[in-house]
Amino acid sequence: MDFVNLASQLNAGTIVPEGIVIITFLGVLIVDLILGRSSARWIGYLAIAGLLASLVALYLQWDNVNPISFIGAFNGDDLSIVFRGIIALSAAVTILMSIRYVEQSGTALAEFIAILLTATLGGMFLSGANELVMIFISLETLSISSYLLTGYTKRDPRSNEAALKYLLIGASSTAVFLYGVSLLYGLSGGQTQLSAIATGIETANLGQSLGVVIALVFVIAGIGFKISAAPFHQWTPDVYEGAPTPVIAFLSVGSKAAGFALAIRLLTTVFPLVADEWRFVFTALAVLSMILGNVVALAQTSMKRMLAYSSIAQAGFVMIGLIAGSEAGYSSMIFYLLVYLFMNLCGFTCVILFSLRTGTDQITEYSGLYQKDPLLTLGLSLSLLSLGGIPPLAGFFGKIYLFWAGWQAGLYGLVLLGLVTSVVSIYYYIRVVKMMVVKEPQEMSDVVKNYPPINWNLPGLRPLQIGLITTLIATSIAGILSNPLFTLANNSVANTPMLQKSIVATPRANIAINQQP
Repeated sequence: MDFVNLASQLNAGTIVPEGIVIITFLGVLIVDLILGRSSARWIGYLAIAGLLASLVALYLQWDNVNPISFIGAFNGDDLSIVFRGIIALSAAVTILMSIRYVEQSGTALAEFIAILLTATLGGMFLSGANELVMIFISLETLSISSYLLTGYTKRDPRSNEAALKYLLIGASSTAVFLYGVSLLYGLSGGQTQLSAIATGIETANLGQSLGVVIALVFVIAGIGFKISAAPFHQWTPDVYEGAPTPVIAFLSVGSKAAGFALAIRLLTTVFPLVADEWRFVFTALAVLSMILGNVVALAQTSMKRMLAYSSIAQAGFVMIGLIAGSEAGYSSMIFYLLVYLFMNLCGFTCVILFSLRTGTDQITEYSGLYQKDPLLTLGLSLSLLSLGGIPPLAGFFGKIYLFWAGWQAGLYGLVLLGLVTSVVSIYYYIRVVKMMVVKEPQEMSDVVKNYPPINWNLPGLRPLQIGLITTLIATSIAGILSNPLFTLANNSVANTPMLQKSIVATPRANIAINQQP
């Protein structure tokens, strides 16, 4: 093979966004090595600038006529562009909320940002991975970076415990996933590209064989861990409680988005002959996640643990779109993840700000917060109400789209369960809002009574303010002005041949959804 043919098959221009992230990563390390701790004041902005440049590069690659690169290992189609954008944007907001938090913990900011960029890189590559080796390397890059981030505040015993639990459970899930992938490799006759695996299994007439079913179960177990779906959720509450709060903000959005991107690409491409079986398994996961996540969240006293169980429940809602298997289902998944990015990160920004000022995350300590910090109260209230699906906030329209797609696909029981559990979730979200807003001055918690004066000019707090206001505005208007976001989600599905082939093969192919409910 001559150099010209090799270069054309590599098509390296497809990974320009990831290349920008790599350059940013190297820039952060070099600047830190040269300038040391004195660079901490602006090194976060350097990383954010790189991530925003990566987003611009993703935008310029929309509707790429030749998205396949690296001899079929990576697919830069519109679906991957949207998911890569979600991951990059979540990393940028996470850095905004990290600067003050990391400095106050007494650890180095540059190393934290470098590991976070590595996790971002793994998630972005995973979103477009089209080959088993590429999938595994990307998944491990994301996972190992996540373990390191979880235990980054090494002076905190809870962070060390969370990292150890995450590592042990994560390693087990990786082993299970890898065994399922190795079965696919063997059953397909030694193929590693996803489309070639599907063709090999079909040619060998192994579509309904026991080996394929076992591989499917093992692969779903690995994906279920990554998206924190019950019963693969055991790591979530402990990690959310013990890990640094900016880390769990990224895991709840970026890592979850990468997991769903992997699920869509792997299941629709490799397992079309057992589509009914994997939809049945995901139906069970969705039911368990919605029930367990919302019911257990009712009993939580820690804000971070409540958001952990809320995250499990949100994964259950998103799975409705995956199970529907229609164009509307996939579009509603992407739309919900887009708005979930803003409302969830807005909530975590408020939790970080409160913990920096008070040193606690107990729900009862938020009592009477409105009297001392109206902006934080507004941000946390709107993000929680949006997560609960209260109109006209972004979360309401996200759930409407998901439930409508599920209803059109005939998933009546699942949609009704989603509606009931959404009502349950509103209770524990509004409980926090009521505590912050309705409490009389004499019922104010001791922590709020001793609340420090609000001073945004302290080092590292200005980025937090920018992150809070940006995500708050997005959460407020993304619902009312949802049409551009849904058009983006719809076009990403319509322009992805892999999904169109899957939808055509599905009896629910002709289902459509209005762009505004």
